[in-house]
Amino acid sequence: MIGGSSRYTLLCLLMLLMAGCASLTPQIDPPKVSLVSFNSLPGHSGTPRFEITLRVVNPNKQTLDIAGISYSVELLGKELITGVAKDVAPIEGYSEGTVTLEAGLQLLELLRLMASLGSSGSEPLDYKFSAKIDFNGFVPTQRIEESGEITLN
Repeated sequence: MIGGSSRYTLLCLLMLLMAGCASLTPQIDPPKVSLVSFNSLPGHSGTPRFEITLRVVNPNKQTLDIAGISYSVELLGKELITGVAKDVAPIEGYSEGTVTLEAGLQLLELLRLMASLGSSGSEPLDYKFSAKIDFNGFVPTQRIEESGEITLN
């Protein structure tokens, strides 16, 4: 059986260990991601493919060693475009880099969107851009989301 002072010592050691582990994970500001270009690729399988270039700004002093990025674009709640990239070049601290990825069009979602557009008239289209960036090492995964409206006139 452990005595009162031994319990207190054990509890203090456990708290110090937990605090030490928490300090190993660096606090970083999320990278800023913006779209640079969006180009159609020649189709080999009949499914439309796109090449998307993103600009990633690193607002931190440490280098971002990116393991991979997943990316999606939604219109009116329908996920139309998805893509991934791996083996991304590291982005030095307080600098920016470009990431090129291929994305595919979700044809069923496109058909659903086209069907719903007929009933919505000329209302603005809600869009959402989402990206998940995974890092090598102890840097936590960053999720980036941007949304807004596109007005068709």
